Amino acid sequence: MTKKLLIALMLTILTASTTLLLLIFNLKVETSTDRVAINTIVKLTEQHWDKLGPKLYKESPYDFAIIDTSGELKYQTENAISVSVNEAINNRDTLVDVVVKDQLVGKVIINNDYRTIFIHMKQQFIQVSVVMLLLLTILGILYIWFLNRSILRPFRKMQLFANHIARGDLEVPLEMDRNHLFGAFTESFDMMREELAAARHSEYLANKSKKELVASLSHDIKTPVASMKAITELMLLSARDEKTSRQLNTLYSKADQIDRLVTDMFHSTLEELNELNVSLTEEHSHLLTQIINNVNFYERISAASVPDCIIMVDPLRLQQVIDNVVNNSYKYAYPGTPIDIKFEIRDHYLEIDVLDYGPGIPEEELPLIFNKFFRGSLAVSQNGAGLGLYISRYMMQKMQGDIECSNREDGFTVKLLIPLAG
Repeated sequence: MTKKLLIALMLTILTASTTLLLLIFNLKVETSTDRVAINTIVKLTEQHWDKLGPKLYKESPYDFAIIDTSGELKYQTENAISVSVNEAINNRDTLVDVVVKDQLVGKVIINNDYRTIFIHMKQQFIQVSVVMLLLLTILGILYIWFLNRSILRPFRKMQLFANHIARGDLEVPLEMDRNHLFGAFTESFDMMREELAAARHSEYLANKSKKELVASLSHDIKTPVASMKAITELMLLSARDEKTSRQLNTLYSKADQIDRLVTDMFHSTLEELNELNVSLTEEHSHLLTQIINNVNFYERISAASVPDCIIMVDPLRLQQVIDNVVNNSYKYAYPGTPIDIKFEIRDHYLEIDVLDYGPGIPEEELPLIFNKFFRGSLAVSQNGAGLGLYISRYMMQKMQGDIECSNREDGFTVKLLIPLAG
């Protein structure tokens, strides 16, 4: 395309130059003197000097005037301009002597009319110049359009594409067009984008799988560790010698250390919590009896009978939620007080109320307790990261249920809403 435009531009310049040369050549031909016609006029004038008249010069191509030696006008054609020697000199006319019997008797003034010729030449020159400039302007506009289409616009697209890549946005493709200079580059760059996107997606899937595994295992490990701590505490109450107590205390401290390490590992994946899978299945409500027994470490839970129904839950995630809720009751309720669990079917949900007998939470803090890392003013004396209820609400909403908290006069209530199947 570039070569074609350059060739067209050169041809236009060559054509314009040739036209100007032809114009100048034609002007020279048009202004050449017809010597034969001038000699004929002079001969006729010499032969009929005493009887000059229009009949003698019927076929003459020139306008002329005839004067004698004294400057008196003897004859002139209709369009003759110069009628004296001075006028002829000023107008650059041709002066030819008239000789009769070897004696100069006058002069013939042939009108050359250079001014008309010059005006005609000027008009032709202007016309050719305008046409040439017009052609050059059109070609210039076409060339600029070509440069914009084939170089500037593709370059701007590549610049915008590079900005997307720099920002990590690999979903915007680079349009390929083989008709411009960057065609091959755009194809290579877009292939690079696709490879980067594929590599990033593979990395994302690998990280997601790893973090899901870490989050799931770390939380699941906390349940048996909590059981070990509870059993160790009970054994400490019945220990009868110092050696046994020391060994049990060591066992308890190690179990507590494992619990904190697992908690730290779990916290490292909290930012990816939204990527944890929740798989809903239809389960019989008697599943809740087993889940509650798994957290009844201190045998302080008093659970009502579970209504017969089919619920839609993820058993693993529901176990995590109830673990969090019951462990909070163990930590923040008054020491030795029981935990009551009640069940009721209402509005397509199986409602589970977990009631403890502690100080509760200040009313102004209730709207904040589900926020990440929030810890109430009454919890500063206990270890924790303020994540239990945050995780519990997330899990319940993923299971299409919900969790609510409220104060009572004699304690604190956590309500779980589990959807019924169908």
